[in-house]
Amino acid sequence: MLPIRRGRPARVPVVVALLLVTAAAGALTACGDSGGLRSAGATPAARSPARLWPDLTPASSPAYDIGEVDNEVVKGVRVPAGGIREVNPVAVVREEITAHPEDYAGAKARYHETSVRMADCGADGTAGDRAGCPVLRPYYRDLTGDGRPEMTLGFRLLPAKLTAVRVYTVEKGRLVRVMSYDDAVSEVELAGRTVIVRSPSEVAGYEYRLQWTWDPDQRAMLLTSDEMLRTDDGGLHTKRPSPRASGSPSASPSASPSARSASPTASAP
Repeated sequence: MLPIRRGRPARVPVVVALLLVTAAAGALTACGDSGGLRSAGATPAARSPARLWPDLTPASSPAYDIGEVDNEVVKGVRVPAGGIREVNPVAVVREEITAHPEDYAGAKARYHETSVRMADCGADGTAGDRAGCPVLRPYYRDLTGDGRPEMTLGFRLLPAKLTAVRVYTVEKGRLVRVMSYDDAVSEVELAGRTVIVRSPSEVAGYEYRLQWTWDPDQRAMLLTSDEMLRTDDGGLHTKRPSPRASGSPSASPSASPSARSASPTASAP
């Protein structure tokens, strides 16, 4: 059994008395101090969320498949020994076009002009160096946290004037698409493990901002935020097309070897 310290309780009244004297002196000093704390008024009472329709049976499954998880191997593109930076971005887009003829092949396909203008792209994969090429310059940044860069790639969906945004990584030597999104895009940014896509809104003074963040469990970029925010430029009046998560395919992001001087923020022309 631990010994009882009987001398300790006798010191408590002395300490309390000293504290009271000090507090009183501080109060007298504060009375004449114009820099003291002042009341900001009454604080609004905190309100807990109000649950509506408590008898409503909770849904157990989604009503629509919106493609929350996009993780697909790109079978027709080889990853060179040098890694994803050596992958031909034009070849990646061509493989997507080939895999989805319903979107690209034929005059009646909604993005038929994209496939036609692929002939204007450089054979060596230098995307965006020719005026007619729909493939934008790729950017490279570690979005998964494994120390290796992923490729963020964009290309125009014509004649619809939309932009396809894709993110690719390498798993076991294979090129894997981990994000796919098509929309009228104003700007694309990379921040940490997140891809941020800004799109115009039909409401003046507002824009849409969507964020995809890497999820290690799903091995894909998941849509973690979909917001409508005010803009500083008065907003855009372009009606936002219906976006679709297409089934096709640590420092500032760096562009491809042919575009090393490009800005870290990739904006759709």
